[in-house]
Amino acid sequence: MQNDNPILDARSLGYPKMILLGVQHTFAMFGATVLVPILTGLDVSTTLLMAGLGTLLFHFLTKGRVPAFLGSSFAFLGGYAAVAPMIDGKPNAEMLPYAGGAVFCAGLVYVVLAALIKLYGVKKVMTFFPPVVTGPIIISIGLILAPTAIKNCETNWLLALVAMGTIIFFNIWGRGMFKIIPIILGVITSYVLAIILNDVNLADITSKSIVAAPPITIMKFDFSAIITVMPISLATMMEHIGDISAIGATTGENYIAKPGLHRTLLGDGLATCLSAAFGGPANTTYGENTGVLALTKVYDPRVIRLAAVFAIIISFLPHVNFIISSIPAGTIGGVSLILYGMISAIGIRNVVENQVDFTKSRNTIIAALILVCALGFSATGGISFQAFGATVTLSGLAIAALVGIIANAILPGNEYVFDESKDGTDQKFQTFEI
Repeated sequence: MQNDNPILDARSLGYPKMILLGVQHTFAMFGATVLVPILTGLDVSTTLLMAGLGTLLFHFLTKGRVPAFLGSSFAFLGGYAAVAPMIDGKPNAEMLPYAGGAVFCAGLVYVVLAALIKLYGVKKVMTFFPPVVTGPIIISIGLILAPTAIKNCETNWLLALVAMGTIIFFNIWGRGMFKIIPIILGVITSYVLAIILNDVNLADITSKSIVAAPPITIMKFDFSAIITVMPISLATMMEHIGDISAIGATTGENYIAKPGLHRTLLGDGLATCLSAAFGGPANTTYGENTGVLALTKVYDPRVIRLAAVFAIIISFLPHVNFIISSIPAGTIGGVSLILYGMISAIGIRNVVENQVDFTKSRNTIIAALILVCALGFSATGGISFQAFGATVTLSGLAIAALVGIIANAILPGNEYVFDESKDGTDQKFQTFEI
Protein backbone atom coordinates (compact mmCIF):
# COMPACT_ATOMS: atom_id res chain seq x y z
CA MET A 1 0.00 0.00 0.00
CA GLN A 2 1.45 3.33 -1.04
CA ASN A 3 0.56 6.38 1.01
CA ASP A 4 0.45 8.89 -1.85
CA ASN A 5 -3.16 9.90 -1.07
CA PRO A 6 -4.16 11.43 2.27
CA ILE A 7 -5.79 9.18 4.84
CA LEU A 8 -8.68 11.04 6.49
CA ASP A 9 -10.06 8.11 8.48
CA ALA A 10 -7.31 6.04 10.11
CA ARG A 11 -9.87 3.42 11.17
CA SER A 12 -9.71 2.15 7.60
CA LEU A 13 -6.20 0.91 8.43
CA GLY A 14 -7.45 -1.12 11.40
CA TYR A 15 -7.22 -0.20 15.07
CA PRO A 16 -3.78 -1.80 15.73
CA LYS A 17 -2.21 0.37 13.00
CA MET A 18 -4.18 3.38 14.16
CA ILE A 19 -2.83 2.93 17.69
CA LEU A 20 0.70 2.69 16.31
CA LEU A 21 0.18 5.98 14.48
CA GLY A 22 -0.89 7.55 17.77
CA VAL A 23 2.30 6.29 19.41
CA GLN A 24 4.28 7.90 16.59
CA HIS A 25 2.77 11.30 17.37
CA THR A 26 3.57 10.75 21.05
CA PHE A 27 7.22 10.20 20.15
CA ALA A 28 7.21 13.34 18.01
CA MET A 29 5.96 15.62 20.77
CA PHE A 30 7.76 14.02 23.71
CA GLY A 31 11.24 15.51 23.44
CA ALA A 32 10.17 19.15 23.26
CA THR A 33 7.27 18.73 25.70
CA VAL A 34 9.45 17.38 28.51
CA LEU A 35 12.26 19.85 27.83
CA VAL A 36 10.18 22.82 29.01
CA PRO A 37 9.59 21.45 32.53
CA ILE A 38 13.25 20.46 32.72
CA LEU A 39 14.23 24.07 31.96
CA THR A 40 11.64 25.67 34.24
CA GLY A 41 11.56 23.28 37.20
CA LEU A 42 8.01 22.06 36.54
CA ASP A 43 7.22 18.37 36.89
CA VAL A 44 7.57 16.23 33.75
CA SER A 45 4.68 13.89 34.60
CA THR A 46 2.33 16.79 35.31
CA THR A 47 3.38 18.39 32.02
CA LEU A 48 2.53 15.22 30.07
CA LEU A 49 -0.82 14.92 31.85
CA MET A 50 -1.73 18.50 31.03
CA ALA A 51 -0.54 18.17 27.43
CA GLY A 52 -2.85 15.19 26.97
CA LEU A 53 -5.83 16.79 28.71
CA GLY A 54 -5.22 20.11 26.93
CA THR A 55 -5.14 18.40 23.54
CA LEU A 56 -8.42 16.59 24.23
CA LEU A 57 -10.00 19.87 25.41
CA PHE A 58 -8.78 21.58 22.22
CA HIS A 59 -10.29 18.84 20.05
CA PHE A 60 -13.57 19.05 21.94
CA LEU A 61 -13.81 22.82 21.44
CA THR A 62 -12.83 22.58 17.75
CA LYS A 63 -15.42 19.84 17.09
CA GLY A 64 -12.72 17.24 16.54
CA ARG A 65 -11.74 18.69 13.15
CA VAL A 66 -8.19 20.00 13.59
CA PRO A 67 -5.34 17.41 13.76
CA ALA A 68 -3.28 19.40 16.27
CA PHE A 69 -1.37 18.27 19.36
CA LEU A 70 -0.85 20.77 22.18
CA GLY A 71 2.49 20.45 23.97
CA SER A 72 4.67 22.69 26.15
CA SER A 73 5.22 26.23 24.85
CA PHE A 74 8.80 27.50 24.70
CA ALA A 75 7.57 31.08 24.26
CA PHE A 76 6.91 31.44 27.99
CA LEU A 77 10.38 30.34 29.13
CA GLY A 78 11.38 33.97 29.58
CA GLY A 79 8.32 34.55 31.75
CA TYR A 80 9.15 31.60 33.99
CA ALA A 81 12.76 32.74 34.22
CA ALA A 82 11.63 36.20 35.32
CA VAL A 83 8.99 35.10 37.85
CA ALA A 84 10.42 31.80 39.14
CA PRO A 85 14.13 31.49 38.21
CA MET A 86 15.82 28.17 38.98
CA ILE A 87 17.96 28.26 42.14
CA ASP A 88 21.27 26.40 41.72
CA GLY A 89 19.64 24.25 39.07
CA LYS A 90 16.72 23.36 41.36
CA PRO A 91 13.02 24.32 40.98
CA ASN A 92 11.85 27.51 42.66
CA ALA A 93 8.98 25.83 44.50
CA GLU A 94 7.88 29.06 46.18
CA MET A 95 7.46 31.14 43.01
CA LEU A 96 6.39 28.52 40.43
CA PRO A 97 2.70 28.71 41.49
CA TYR A 98 2.78 32.48 40.84
CA ALA A 99 4.25 31.87 37.41
CA GLY A 100 1.40 29.42 36.84
CA GLY A 101 -1.16 32.06 37.80
CA ALA A 102 0.43 34.52 35.38
CA VAL A 103 0.36 31.98 32.54
CA PHE A 104 -3.29 31.26 33.39
CA CYS A 105 -4.06 34.96 32.83
CA ALA A 106 -2.12 34.86 29.56
CA GLY A 107 -4.39 32.03 28.44
CA LEU A 108 -7.41 34.22 29.15
CA VAL A 109 -6.12 36.74 26.59
CA TYR A 110 -6.73 34.03 23.96
CA VAL A 111 -10.32 33.76 25.18
CA VAL A 112 -10.83 37.51 24.81
CA LEU A 113 -9.48 37.53 21.24
CA ALA A 114 -11.60 34.48 20.39
CA ALA A 115 -14.69 36.37 21.59
CA LEU A 116 -13.76 39.40 19.47
CA ILE A 117 -13.30 37.23 16.37
CA LYS A 118 -16.65 35.56 17.01
CA LEU A 119 -18.26 38.99 17.43
CA TYR A 120 -16.73 40.79 14.44
CA GLY A 121 -15.95 37.86 12.13
CA VAL A 122 -12.77 36.07 11.11
CA LYS A 123 -12.73 37.74 7.70
CA LYS A 124 -11.75 41.11 9.17
CA VAL A 125 -9.01 39.54 11.27
CA MET A 126 -7.57 37.40 8.48
CA THR A 127 -7.17 40.34 6.13
CA PHE A 128 -4.10 41.04 8.28
CA PHE A 129 -2.78 37.50 7.67
CA PRO A 130 -2.63 36.88 3.90
CA PRO A 131 -0.40 34.08 2.49
CA VAL A 132 2.43 36.57 1.90
CA VAL A 133 2.51 36.97 5.71
CA THR A 134 1.57 33.50 6.97
CA GLY A 135 3.76 31.65 4.45
CA PRO A 136 7.05 33.27 5.52
CA ILE A 137 5.98 32.96 9.19
CA ILE A 138 5.49 29.21 8.74
CA ILE A 139 8.87 29.00 7.00
CA SER A 140 10.39 30.90 9.92
CA ILE A 141 8.91 28.52 12.50
CA GLY A 142 10.88 25.61 11.04
CA LEU A 143 14.06 27.63 10.56
CA ILE A 144 13.97 29.02 14.11
CA LEU A 145 13.63 25.49 15.49
CA ALA A 146 16.45 24.18 13.26
CA PRO A 147 19.38 25.19 15.54
CA THR A 148 17.83 23.13 18.36
CA ALA A 149 17.79 20.09 16.10
CA ILE A 150 21.42 20.66 15.08
CA LYS A 151 22.55 21.04 18.70
CA ASN A 152 20.90 17.73 19.56
CA CYS A 153 22.49 16.10 16.51
CA GLU A 154 25.91 17.35 17.57
CA THR A 155 25.73 15.24 20.74
CA ASN A 156 25.97 12.14 18.54
CA TRP A 157 25.88 12.52 14.78
CA LEU A 158 25.94 8.76 14.24
CA LEU A 159 22.64 8.29 16.10
CA ALA A 160 21.18 11.34 14.35
CA LEU A 161 22.15 10.11 10.88
CA VAL A 162 20.79 6.63 11.57
CA ALA A 163 17.48 8.13 12.70
CA MET A 164 17.31 10.42 9.66
CA GLY A 165 18.37 7.70 7.24
CA THR A 166 15.78 5.27 8.59
CA ILE A 167 12.99 7.86 8.37
CA ILE A 168 13.88 8.85 4.82
CA PHE A 169 14.27 5.24 3.67
CA PHE A 170 10.89 4.04 4.95
CA ASN A 171 9.07 7.23 3.93
CA ILE A 172 10.26 6.89 0.32
CA TRP A 173 10.71 3.15 -0.20
CA GLY A 174 8.60 1.69 2.59
CA ARG A 175 5.54 -0.41 1.91
CA GLY A 176 2.30 -0.80 3.81
CA MET A 177 2.39 0.29 7.44
CA PHE A 178 6.16 0.83 7.32
CA LYS A 179 5.60 3.81 5.02
CA ILE A 180 3.41 5.71 7.49
CA ILE A 181 5.36 5.04 10.72
CA PRO A 182 8.85 6.12 9.62
CA ILE A 183 9.40 8.22 12.76
CA ILE A 184 8.79 5.32 15.12
CA LEU A 185 11.12 3.16 13.04
CA GLY A 186 13.75 5.91 13.07
CA VAL A 187 13.55 6.28 16.84
CA ILE A 188 13.67 2.52 17.48
CA THR A 189 16.58 1.90 15.11
CA SER A 190 18.65 4.75 16.53
CA TYR A 191 17.73 3.83 20.12
CA VAL A 192 18.78 0.19 19.65
CA LEU A 193 22.10 1.40 18.25
CA ALA A 194 22.49 3.69 21.28
CA ILE A 195 21.97 0.72 23.60
CA ILE A 196 24.60 -1.28 21.68
CA LEU A 197 27.01 1.66 22.01
CA ASN A 198 26.24 1.99 25.75
CA ASP A 199 24.86 5.51 25.24
CA VAL A 200 21.68 4.71 27.18
CA ASN A 201 21.65 4.29 30.96
CA LEU A 202 18.69 2.23 32.19
CA ALA A 203 20.19 1.34 35.56
CA ASP A 204 17.85 3.57 37.58
CA ILE A 205 14.69 2.11 36.08
CA THR A 206 14.39 -0.46 38.87
CA SER A 207 13.98 2.32 41.43
CA LYS A 208 10.85 3.65 39.74
CA SER A 209 7.34 2.88 40.96
CA ILE A 210 5.03 0.95 38.67
CA VAL A 211 2.28 3.54 38.90
CA ALA A 212 2.39 7.04 40.40
CA ALA A 213 0.00 9.99 40.14
CA PRO A 214 1.52 13.20 38.74
CA PRO A 215 1.93 15.88 41.43
CA ILE A 216 -0.53 18.78 41.27
CA THR A 217 0.46 22.35 42.19
CA ILE A 218 -2.36 24.89 42.45
CA MET A 219 -1.62 28.28 40.90
CA LYS A 220 -1.35 31.54 42.84
CA PHE A 221 -1.69 35.13 41.67
CA ASP A 222 0.69 38.08 41.86
CA PHE A 223 0.09 41.32 39.94
CA SER A 224 3.76 41.84 39.07
CA ALA A 225 4.05 38.28 37.73
CA ILE A 226 0.87 38.70 35.68
CA ILE A 227 2.10 41.94 34.09
CA THR A 228 5.41 40.24 33.28
CA VAL A 229 3.95 37.18 31.59
CA MET A 230 0.65 38.28 30.01
CA PRO A 231 2.17 40.28 27.11
CA ILE A 232 3.83 37.10 25.85
CA SER A 233 0.37 35.91 24.79
CA LEU A 234 0.26 38.64 22.13
CA ALA A 235 3.19 36.94 20.46
CA THR A 236 2.00 33.36 20.95
CA MET A 237 -1.41 34.17 19.48
CA MET A 238 0.33 35.20 16.27
CA GLU A 239 2.31 31.97 16.39
CA HIS A 240 -1.00 30.14 16.86
CA ILE A 241 -2.36 31.62 13.63
CA GLY A 242 0.83 30.57 11.87
CA ASP A 243 0.58 27.03 13.27
CA ILE A 244 -3.08 26.65 12.32
CA SER A 245 -2.24 27.96 8.85
CA ALA A 246 0.58 25.40 8.64
CA ILE A 247 -1.74 22.55 9.60
CA GLY A 248 -4.30 23.77 7.08
CA ALA A 249 -1.65 24.05 4.37
CA THR A 250 -0.59 20.48 5.16
CA THR A 251 -4.05 18.91 5.05
CA GLY A 252 -5.55 21.20 2.42
CA GLU A 253 -8.31 22.38 4.77
CA ASN A 254 -9.25 25.90 5.86
CA TYR A 255 -9.44 25.46 9.64
CA ILE A 256 -9.44 29.22 10.15
CA ALA A 257 -12.83 29.30 8.38
CA LYS A 258 -14.19 26.07 9.85
CA PRO A 259 -14.29 25.19 12.71
CA GLY A 260 -13.08 28.80 12.95
CA LEU A 261 -10.12 30.72 14.33
CA HIS A 262 -12.20 31.70 17.36
CA ARG A 263 -12.56 28.02 18.26
CA THR A 264 -8.88 27.16 17.79
CA LEU A 265 -7.81 30.19 19.84
CA LEU A 266 -10.34 29.30 22.54
CA GLY A 267 -9.07 25.71 22.62
CA ASP A 268 -5.43 26.79 22.82
CA GLY A 269 -6.13 29.43 25.48
CA LEU A 270 -8.26 27.22 27.73
CA ALA A 271 -5.75 24.36 27.40
CA THR A 272 -3.08 26.78 28.66
CA CYS A 273 -5.35 27.88 31.51
CA LEU A 274 -6.03 24.27 32.50
CA SER A 275 -2.35 23.35 32.47
CA ALA A 276 -1.15 26.43 34.35
CA ALA A 277 -3.86 26.10 36.99
CA PHE A 278 -2.53 22.71 38.14
CA GLY A 279 1.24 23.01 37.76
CA GLY A 280 1.88 22.54 34.04
CA PRO A 281 3.40 24.93 31.47
CA ALA A 282 1.58 26.91 28.81
CA ASN A 283 0.36 24.76 25.94
CA THR A 284 0.66 25.45 22.23
CA THR A 285 -0.07 23.72 18.92
CA TYR A 286 3.00 21.64 18.07
CA GLY A 287 4.98 22.01 14.86
CA GLU A 288 6.61 18.60 15.43
CA ASN A 289 3.26 16.90 14.98
CA THR A 290 2.49 19.03 11.93
CA GLY A 291 5.71 17.65 10.50
CA VAL A 292 4.43 14.12 11.14
CA LEU A 293 1.22 14.96 9.28
CA ALA A 294 3.20 16.21 6.29
CA LEU A 295 5.46 13.16 6.31
CA THR A 296 2.80 10.46 6.69
CA LYS A 297 -0.25 12.09 5.05
CA VAL A 298 -2.46 10.61 7.77
CA TYR A 299 -4.68 13.58 8.66
CA ASP A 300 -7.24 11.92 10.92
CA PRO A 301 -7.55 13.92 14.21
CA ARG A 302 -8.47 10.69 16.00
CA VAL A 303 -4.81 9.68 15.75
CA ILE A 304 -3.80 12.89 17.55
CA ARG A 305 -6.37 12.21 20.26
CA LEU A 306 -4.89 8.75 20.72
CA ALA A 307 -1.49 10.41 21.21
CA ALA A 308 -3.10 12.63 23.85
CA VAL A 309 -4.47 9.57 25.65
CA PHE A 310 -1.03 7.95 25.52
CA ALA A 311 0.52 11.09 27.02
CA ILE A 312 -1.96 10.90 29.90
CA ILE A 313 -1.23 7.20 30.45
CA ILE A 314 2.53 7.78 30.36
CA SER A 315 2.19 10.51 32.99
CA PHE A 316 1.05 7.79 35.43
CA LEU A 317 3.75 5.26 34.40
CA PRO A 318 7.22 6.23 35.67
CA HIS A 319 8.85 3.25 33.90
CA VAL A 320 7.56 4.23 30.46
CA ASN A 321 8.29 7.86 31.22
CA PHE A 322 11.86 6.95 32.17
CA ILE A 323 12.47 4.87 29.02
CA ILE A 324 11.17 7.56 26.68
CA SER A 325 13.12 10.21 28.59
CA SER A 326 16.25 8.12 28.07
CA ILE A 327 16.10 8.51 24.29
CA PRO A 328 19.45 10.12 23.43
CA ALA A 329 19.57 13.73 22.29
CA GLY A 330 21.24 12.59 19.06
CA THR A 331 18.22 10.46 18.19
CA ILE A 332 15.82 13.31 18.98
CA GLY A 333 17.99 15.65 16.90
CA GLY A 334 17.86 13.39 13.86
CA VAL A 335 14.08 13.12 14.05
CA SER A 336 13.67 16.86 14.70
CA LEU A 337 15.88 17.77 11.75
CA ILE A 338 13.42 16.08 9.42
CA LEU A 339 10.29 17.40 11.12
CA TYR A 340 11.45 21.02 11.41
CA GLY A 341 12.47 20.99 7.76
CA MET A 342 9.02 19.72 6.86
CA ILE A 343 7.47 22.74 8.60
CA SER A 344 9.48 25.18 6.50
CA ALA A 345 8.64 23.17 3.38
CA ILE A 346 4.94 23.53 4.27
CA GLY A 347 5.41 27.31 4.40
CA ILE A 348 6.98 27.28 0.95
CA ARG A 349 4.09 25.18 -0.35
CA ASN A 350 1.61 27.61 1.22
CA VAL A 351 3.17 30.49 -0.71
CA VAL A 352 3.29 28.53 -3.97
CA GLU A 353 -0.25 27.12 -3.81
CA ASN A 354 -1.69 30.56 -3.02
CA GLN A 355 0.21 31.95 -6.02
CA VAL A 356 1.89 34.78 -4.13
CA ASP A 357 3.36 37.03 -6.82
CA PHE A 358 6.96 37.80 -5.89
CA THR A 359 7.43 39.91 -9.00
CA LYS A 360 5.62 42.57 -6.96
CA SER A 361 8.02 44.54 -4.80
CA ARG A 362 5.59 44.79 -1.86
CA ASN A 363 5.35 41.00 -1.55
CA THR A 364 9.12 40.57 -1.78
CA ILE A 365 9.68 43.25 0.86
CA ILE A 366 7.11 41.76 3.26
CA ALA A 367 8.56 38.24 2.97
CA ALA A 368 12.12 39.57 3.32
CA LEU A 369 11.28 41.57 6.44
CA ILE A 370 9.56 38.59 8.08
CA LEU A 371 12.38 36.13 7.38
CA VAL A 372 15.18 38.48 8.44
CA CYS A 373 13.40 39.65 11.60
CA ALA A 374 12.41 36.12 12.60
CA LEU A 375 15.88 34.64 12.22
CA GLY A 376 17.86 37.75 13.19
CA PHE A 377 16.02 38.61 16.39
CA SER A 378 15.75 34.94 17.40
CA ALA A 379 19.55 34.76 17.21
CA THR A 380 19.93 37.85 19.42
CA GLY A 381 17.29 36.94 22.00
CA GLY A 382 14.48 39.16 20.76
CA ILE A 383 13.67 42.66 22.04
CA SER A 384 13.20 43.50 25.71
CA PHE A 385 11.50 46.59 27.10
CA GLN A 386 9.94 47.86 30.32
CA ALA A 387 6.17 47.86 30.80
CA PHE A 388 4.43 48.60 34.11
CA GLY A 389 7.72 48.18 35.91
CA ALA A 390 8.40 44.72 34.45
CA THR A 391 10.65 43.51 31.64
CA VAL A 392 8.81 42.19 28.61
CA THR A 393 10.60 40.22 25.87
CA LEU A 394 9.25 39.75 22.35
CA SER A 395 10.54 36.68 20.53
CA GLY A 396 11.96 36.87 17.03
CA LEU A 397 8.85 35.20 15.62
CA ALA A 398 6.56 37.69 17.39
CA ILE A 399 8.59 40.62 16.05
CA ALA A 400 8.54 39.13 12.55
CA ALA A 401 4.77 38.65 12.73
CA LEU A 402 4.23 42.25 13.88
CA VAL A 403 6.52 43.63 11.18
CA GLY A 404 4.84 41.51 8.50
CA ILE A 405 1.33 42.50 9.57
CA ILE A 406 2.20 46.21 9.70
CA ALA A 407 4.06 46.14 6.38
CA ASN A 408 1.17 44.34 4.69
CA ALA A 409 -1.29 46.88 6.09
CA ILE A 410 0.58 50.04 5.06
CA LEU A 411 2.26 49.10 1.78
CA PRO A 412 0.12 49.85 -1.30
CA GLY A 413 -1.19 47.09 -3.56
CA ASN A 414 -2.85 44.80 -0.99
CA GLU A 415 -5.43 42.87 -3.01
CA TYR A 416 -5.89 39.90 -0.66
CA VAL A 417 -9.42 38.82 0.22
CA PHE A 418 -9.86 35.97 2.73
CA ASP A 419 -11.70 33.07 1.11
CA GLU A 420 -14.17 31.36 3.41
CA SER A 421 -15.53 29.14 0.66
CA LYS A 422 -13.35 26.19 1.63
CA ASP A 423 -14.99 25.39 4.93
CA GLY A 424 -13.85 21.80 5.46
CA THR A 425 -17.32 20.26 5.18
CA ASP A 426 -15.91 17.51 3.01
CA GLN A 427 -13.95 16.11 5.92
CA LYS A 428 -14.98 12.73 7.23
CA PHE A 429 -14.27 13.55 10.88
CA GLN A 430 -16.92 15.98 12.04
CA THR A 431 -17.58 14.77 15.57
CA PHE A 432 -15.38 14.52 18.64
CA GLU A 433 -14.57 10.88 19.22
CA ILE A 434 -11.56 8.66 19.66
